[in-house]
Amino acid sequence: SEMAGLKVLPLNVSKAVTHDVLITFSPMEGPRMLNVTEEGKAGKILLPREIFQSLSSQTVRVVVTVLNIQQLGMFEEVNQTGQVLDDTVVGITVGETSVSGLQDPVQLTFTHGQLPHGVTPQCVFWDASKGQAGGWSSSGCVTWPRDEGTACFCDHLTFFTLLLNPALDRPTAQALMTVAAVGCGVAMAFSIFTMAFCIFLRCRLRSEETLRINLGLHVNLMGSLLLLNLAFLLNSGLSGVTQPGTCKVLGGLTHYCLLCCFTWMALEGCHLYLLFVKVLGTYIHHYLAKLCLVGWGFPALVVGVAGVIGSYGEYSIQTMEHQVIAHLCWITSRHLLVHYITNCGYFGLIFLFNMAVFGVVTQKSCCLRGTGAVQGDRKAWKVALVVVGLFCLLGATWALAFSTHGISSAPMLYFFTILNSLQGIFIFIWLVVLYYPKTKETTGSLSHTVRHDKTTTVSQ
Repeated sequence: SEMAGLKVLPLNVSKAVTHDVLITFSPMEGPRMLNVTEEGKAGKILLPREIFQSLSSQTVRVVVTVLNIQQLGMFEEVNQTGQVLDDTVVGITVGETSVSGLQDPVQLTFTHGQLPHGVTPQCVFWDASKGQAGGWSSSGCVTWPRDEGTACFCDHLTFFTLLLNPALDRPTAQALMTVAAVGCGVAMAFSIFTMAFCIFLRCRLRSEETLRINLGLHVNLMGSLLLLNLAFLLNSGLSGVTQPGTCKVLGGLTHYCLLCCFTWMALEGCHLYLLFVKVLGTYIHHYLAKLCLVGWGFPALVVGVAGVIGSYGEYSIQTMEHQVIAHLCWITSRHLLVHYITNCGYFGLIFLFNMAVFGVVTQKSCCLRGTGAVQGDRKAWKVALVVVGLFCLLGATWALAFSTHGISSAPMLYFFTILNSLQGIFIFIWLVVLYYPKTKETTGSLSHTVRHDKTTTVSQ
């Protein structure tokens, strides 16, 4: 049956059915039965036979409904930020009972073309208990993007749709830019404080070669964070008014500073590995100079290659209506593969390596404490501070970037922005508490827990 905006397919399904029930649907044609061998570009519904085999009656009435919510004026959520795909909602009912908790989920496939950049599809259902007038919820549904569309796997029957959520809306983007700008200013100040403090300690502890190298590493890491924050402030302030050539340079500079941060985090992890694993008289000539060559040189090589292939330029963050909400000088949309490889892939490898090193260092420290090789007893808060400091040094907070997608991306983006803006503050507090005033003791950090044995020698 059909009416404006409403198309219904009623079915009688036997309890003894031996196969899953396949139904196709489209916004224009509505629902209809689908042959198992039939192929098409319309949406598909797969009802598992588990639904029918658990029924008490021999046959059951199945009703599949396709609704155009724009024509019907239904399913309107208050303050809804996402857009319903094709204004189409699919309702499925089996008999007169509520079906939920399915072991074999119902599968719905919503077909669509390539979605706009910055849009995340999400399978949702209408939850009448949400808010005052109901709203969309994803509880019990799993979203699987595919080439031909998006597949939804849900453990209950109700009214479903595919919600297209913008990665960012204008107010959120503007608020995040403000938070990030303030955070960058604070981070720059504490980066300078931390660098000055480390240089001061290096001058005082001329006889402690290993400690001087550690502090030198920290200076370079904080220097890369300082440059990254500065580059971001320049980018956010000048990207909308710069010439194309200047924007390419600014995008390359921002990318270079980001890669320097990642690389120095990796070098911090490598240094910890040398201190705690390679403990049999390791000696590297001009050690810190070689680390600087890698830390500042390798990112320059990557950015140079990316610049040669024309990866940098103006990058626009848009809503689903293609309204520009932010301009940045960055890797352009045509070269997103460069971003995925040099940023996401590169940091992913560094994060896995550093977390492995962190595990080894923690295990080694526990063993040293158990054998009495560690001097002094540490208070619980100091141990916790060491852990937080190491997490910041190894870049663990940057891993939150992998969680900034989907319907919950806005809160996670705020958390990611604020936490990484405070990274410099965390490291500064960590260094001050652990190295001062007891600068002559080697219990300042986990990298100095072995005092008199000198089992590791890493010198210039």
